Amino acid sequence: MHAKLWSDMFVLGLPVLEKILRPLIVYGFLIVALRLAGKRELAQLNPFDLVVLLTLSNTVQNAIIGDDNTVTGGVIGAATLLVVNYFVVRGLYGHGKLERIMEGHEDVLVEKGRVLKRRLKKELITLPELEAAAHRQGFASLADVERAVLEPGGTLSFIAKQPAPEETRHREVLERLERLAQELAQLRAKPSASEA
Repeated sequence: MHAKLWSDMFVLGLPVLEKILRPLIVYGFLIVALRLAGKRELAQLNPFDLVVLLTLSNTVQNAIIGDDNTVTGGVIGAATLLVVNYFVVRGLYGHGKLERIMEGHEDVLVEKGRVLKRRLKKELITLPELEAAAHRQGFASLADVERAVLEPGGTLSFIAKQPAPEETRHREVLERLERLAQELAQLRAKPSASEA
């Protein structure tokens, strides 16, 4: 009984080379497929995008492990994926041109406070999805956004509008006037020495 248990857990049902090649092929396919699918899939802007990523991982699971359900087979497959990813990331580091080919480039969705609807359409991002992403990052509305960028990794980055210098000076003058009005009110409220 114990021998079968250990055998089922650790004795490979497939050759080691196949256990290494399967994850390599799936890894390469997923890199290309996600690159072609666009950054939207990585951004997970709605529940459908999340469902696609979750089911994608489940779909390729059997392609990675094959008919082998052993712990050893799983460890070999996982180790292969980690090692390949390490070398890919290490290889891309410092090679900007190659990295842009693999990952793509950023897409500007809002520029100078103006929503670029053609870019949204190209990335299949709706205006409500963009607004929801801005809300998640603390913006009350897109009117507060100077620039929004869909990064190569699928992250949406927002840059706030900076107030104009005149607006800042106006606000400072109003704050000073308010403080002066409060001090004046306090002085009027105090009884003077001649009244006492």
